[in-house]
Amino acid sequence: MRTYMRHPSDVPLDFRLRSEGDAHSEHLNDVGCGGLSFNCAVALNQGDLVEIRIDVVTPPFEAMGRVAWCRARGEQYLVGVAFLDQDDLYRARMVEQICRIERYKKEIYEREGRELDGQEAALEWIDKYAQYFPEG
Repeated sequence: MRTYMRHPSDVPLDFRLRSEGDAHSEHLNDVGCGGLSFNCAVALNQGDLVEIRIDVVTPPFEAMGRVAWCRARGEQYLVGVAFLDQDDLYRARMVEQICRIERYKKEIYEREGRELDGQEAALEWIDKYAQYFPEG
């Protein structure tokens, strides 16, 4: 059974290899059991240490991880990163929920013309979709 939920890849993510100084901007793919995956223009080596930053939330989500795998996907790569601190998994899942709620808020406005504030959107989203969002 899948231990993570597919995530729309519209969430920007920055990463930096510990061995170099430059940050790279990519997009989140999934948040899973023990880490996350993201789309990447370049191949990364298994075992590389990476700093992850997602700044669509305040304060930004920042975590350290290790590249668990890297697979070619068309002209890009899909990179799996295992968090070094398991508390980061919980925080990443909260970021994922916030992104889903914000997306829901936009969809409702586009579809129904209703403008929801953050709390209204969260309550509706939780009522409709929380049972499909896996626990821990």
